[in-house]
Amino acid sequence: MFRGVQHINLDAKGRMAVPARQRELLSVICDGHLVVTVDTQSNCLALYPLTEWERIERDVQALPALNPAIKRFQRLVLGYASDLQLDGNGRVLVPPALREYAQLEKRAVLVGQGNKLELWSEELWHKECEVALDVDSTGELPAELMQLNL
Repeated sequence: MFRGVQHINLDAKGRMAVPARQRELLSVICDGHLVVTVDTQSNCLALYPLTEWERIERDVQALPALNPAIKRFQRLVLGYASDLQLDGNGRVLVPPALREYAQLEKRAVLVGQGNKLELWSEELWHKECEVALDVDSTGELPAELMQLNL
């Protein structure tokens, strides 16, 4: 589905032009309807085709809300979720609260993650890459990664 890293710009109003490759796919799979929300592990945003978001939303709502940690997660992920629609120029308007959460300014990075796209500030994306490429002090990778045959 969604692959690659693309550097993009946001305009002064917070509109982002979706690159043609992703725009074409989004037009086919969800008629340009997306949902954007916060990523609770990083200061980036997750953009989902509406059809994928509906599945995730059901799964998140089905979690036991009496667990305080789950309730906090639901509040963030569901509370910040915002519907977006590609306009005639292939742009979406990223809501101000979400731009603030992800520290988005003019320069941004769109990162394909299979079923979704991540939207990062360019500065935070570079820091994330540095951390990801830094060898853990023990030099050991998690067992799940060791099982991958890349």
